[in-house]
Amino acid sequence: MIAYVIVSIASGLLFGILDGVINANPLARRLFQVYDPIARKSINPIAGMLIDLFFGFVMAGAFLILYTSLPGVNGWLKGLSFAALLWFFRVVMYVASQWIMFTVPLKTLVYLLLAGLVEAFALGSLYGLTLAGSAG
Repeated sequence: MIAYVIVSIASGLLFGILDGVINANPLARRLFQVYDPIARKSINPIAGMLIDLFFGFVMAGAFLILYTSLPGVNGWLKGLSFAALLWFFRVVMYVASQWIMFTVPLKTLVYLLLAGLVEAFALGSLYGLTLAGSAG
């Protein structure tokens, strides 16, 4: 239980940091200009961090629940399997929806796919390397 809480907090913090790096770098800011007409002009960083911490607990819990069903012979490979699921259900489906519903440049969609893949695999690796002993 202690490992779950610590890893959940760490993954929530990692999630928040990665979101910041992915969304605030100069390349992303140029690519995301397409969203300027509908984007908020300011964000609430405390609310954003609390949401990311909540997501950390949910994702770590989902990893533990799914652990025995995930493909892979060790914790890290199971973490990567979880990351692939996370990437598909969180990122790929979002990007596909953006592509269908809005006029978003292809380079922006590709950036979202690749950045989301990096983020998912970082989180999946963290779960697989740290929570494997707590699962099962």
